[in-house]
Amino acid sequence: MRSANLKDFLDVKVEEYNQPGFIANDPVSIPHVYTKLQDIEITGFWAAILAWGQRVTIINKCKELFTLMDNDPHNFVVHHSENDLASLLKFKHRTFNDVDTLYFIEFFKRFYTEHNSLEDAFLKGLRETDENIENSLIRFHETFFDIPDAPHRTRKHIATPARKSACKRINMFLRWMVRDDNKGVDFGLWKGINPAQLVCPCDLHVERVARKLHLITRKQTDWQMALELTSHLKEFDPADPVKYDFALFGLGIEEKF
Repeated sequence: MRSANLKDFLDVKVEEYNQPGFIANDPVSIPHVYTKLQDIEITGFWAAILAWGQRVTIINKCKELFTLMDNDPHNFVVHHSENDLASLLKFKHRTFNDVDTLYFIEFFKRFYTEHNSLEDAFLKGLRETDENIENSLIRFHETFFDIPDAPHRTRKHIATPARKSACKRINMFLRWMVRDDNKGVDFGLWKGINPAQLVCPCDLHVERVARKLHLITRKQTDWQMALELTSHLKEFDPADPVKYDFALFGLGIEEKF
């Protein structure tokens, strides 16, 4: 069993960072602008996928993107015309370019034409008895690219455990959608995934702090490392291990721990 002192320390940090003041400077602020389920899902998913680099840049690029959709993303992806797409051709963030943007819109149009919630795409591969969301993420990747002309280059933006990725961005998105603790940061909109099945997002800050605290021993930054970290966090709270993402991330980026 991990040190009770470490649990107490991390619990304090969770309370410190898992509160509305955290939102403004984090990409989670993007979906918080919206109230409609599908708008929250679309903007949350996109904000998570674009989440690399400085947080202020990520937030500004997301605002730019959704302004191009008249800040009505669900309506835009479902009902846009070809002419409406022209303005999106100039959007780019790091290696995410117009090809990727147009394919995301195509996927969302196809998906929301048949489904009410993006949660359905993550439930396809998930069993209630699954210890974690590995099968869900693998099946989601397959669903996202289930048409023959899906651009190969866009696959690098949707991680999957099948390629041993730590899947940081999608794990972060799932934390936003699934966790429901009434603290105001995570949305808790999806009820089909158990918070105990979530895997901790492992960005550079989280990984660095987790190694300092001896919560990770695996050298590679991959899916097994994410599972190792989550397994240790479950010793502190088996029902909601990913809440400690707030503590690890806050220690890493705010306190330079």
